[in-house]
Amino acid sequence: MIDQIDSEGFRANVGIVLMRDSGEVFLGRRVGGGRGWQFPQGGMSEGEDPEQALFRELHEETGLTGGDVTVLGRTEDWLRYRLPARYIRRNRHPLCIGQKQRWFLLRVKREDVRFELGASSAPEFDEWRWTSYWEPVREVIYFKREVYVRALKELAPIAFPQGPPAAPPWLERLATSDEHAASSARELD
Repeated sequence: MIDQIDSEGFRANVGIVLMRDSGEVFLGRRVGGGRGWQFPQGGMSEGEDPEQALFRELHEETGLTGGDVTVLGRTEDWLRYRLPARYIRRNRHPLCIGQKQRWFLLRVKREDVRFELGASSAPEFDEWRWTSYWEPVREVIYFKREVYVRALKELAPIAFPQGPPAAPPWLERLATSDEHAASSARELD
């Protein structure tokens, strides 16, 4: 797979918020557990559009296909995050300094959907669970939290036409503390 990396060093990527009728969202634990929990996501191959990448990544990471889900919406623009210096692979060219992501909101068509985390030769997740809409912000690695907040806020009116669940009090505090930590890390780069 040849990644799409733009002239600014951001790798094109898709993120997937997969929900069920109850409003809970899918969260996968990264293989080995050391890197925490996150939504399915992955890079776009050269020549691949976001929708193609969405269904490829969905299958690779969860075993689901387009027939198992309904696409409800997506973010209007790319959402970006920078990688902390220690995660940048400086020996790769072109250099990737972060990701730009198009986020998609999907709903499973059946409550009893079966996930197959080993659908690809290199599984991303070794465990999964359903969780409340805002909880993934707390579970994901710190440098992705701001993007998670932005994606969930933008997709919430689509996910919950009658009104989204109230954001927990910790949400803004967590995002603010992460922004401060990220800006401090950039100053050290």
